[in-house]
Amino acid sequence: MLCQECQTRPATMHFTKIVNGQKTETHICEQCSNEKGYSNFFSSHNHDFSFNNLLAGLLNMQQAEEEKTENPFEQQEPYCPKCHMTYQRFTQIGRLGCAHCYEAFADNLNPVLRRLHSGNMEHQGKIPKRIGGNLHLQKELDELKQKLQQHIQKEEFEEAAKDRDRIRMIEKQLSDHRKEE
Repeated sequence: MLCQECQTRPATMHFTKIVNGQKTETHICEQCSNEKGYSNFFSSHNHDFSFNNLLAGLLNMQQAEEEKTENPFEQQEPYCPKCHMTYQRFTQIGRLGCAHCYEAFADNLNPVLRRLHSGNMEHQGKIPKRIGGNLHLQKELDELKQKLQQHIQKEEFEEAAKDRDRIRMIEKQLSDHRKEE
């Protein structure tokens, strides 16, 4: 996406402003952002604003809260057994060392991720329709199976029958699509 101001550089800054219920989105490059003064919010204290710095700040805030409640004699520094990244080092740089760090630091990361994602711990991103045909069907199938179980538990058998029929239809679509491949 090109910058809405200069129409030459790629837009790297995306701002959403809501005034009186009216939403406006602005997509501009970093240079135009600096010229318009949009960047002042991020650079007033630190010119090296980045997502890593933001994440490191959130992690350090959580770590400070935990240090208040824990016994200092019982603390053991968490670390990743694969890349040997320590949790303290992670909070300083804001980047994990490897994929195994997610498991090694799960107890520390989950509260932060829950706060960042408004209480959600499962990614609910969008799937492009042109490449996610089966994924959309599979996701709908999983949701219907959960609803079916809920209807059965509540003894709502008419709704359960509707969900069962929809599940069969989706499973048929998925099997037909697999045969075509």
